[in-house]
Amino acid sequence: MSTDDNRLATETRTSFGKGAARKLRAVGKVPAVLYGHGTEPKHLALDAHEVFLLVRRSNAILDLQVEGASQLALVKDVQRNPVMQGVEAIEHLDLLIVQRGEKVVVDVPVHLEGESAAGTIHNLEETSLSIEVEALHIPDALTVSIEGLEEGAHVLARDVQLPSGATLLTDPEALVVGIIVPAAPALEDEAPEGDVVPSGEASQETDEAAAE
Repeated sequence: MSTDDNRLATETRTSFGKGAARKLRAVGKVPAVLYGHGTEPKHLALDAHEVFLLVRRSNAILDLQVEGASQLALVKDVQRNPVMQGVEAIEHLDLLIVQRGEKVVVDVPVHLEGESAAGTIHNLEETSLSIEVEALHIPDALTVSIEGLEEGAHVLARDVQLPSGATLLTDPEALVVGIIVPAAPALEDEAPEGDVVPSGEASQETDEAAAE
């Protein structure tokens, strides 16, 4: 991963609270806190549009320019406003200091590739797996191929290929995806042939016939 693509200028924040955060967002900034490695937390302001582009990738590593120095940080949490969209939805970032060569614990999304055998469907049981991996080699996703898998086939966490040097922390026996044949839909009772006459009308017609 090139940290040049993730380089981000920062400003130090001196005002805190909801009111200060709203003022920041009104001028296109996002509040963030940077912590870790025994340091005092730093309260920062970041460009909202740049943040929006960078955090589309899970577990993004940012190269922050903090007080004239470069500092790598892992995006640990993105707080979003559920009623907003796009740039305006991002309200706050939690950033964890990391060093080159350091390993971090992250949850990485599972991405399925291919199609199972004809007539089958897949059940994705684990949407992400927890791994320990070098901070600059966090994968965007863990790819699992289900191409041609037959009914009854399953992929466990231990079967998923990890990046070199990574360690699986999720239970190795956890079911990631299983292949099944979908149950046949229940057939509705066939309607009787001819017109269906409501019972009230049927009784009336019988009485009229008897009178004749």
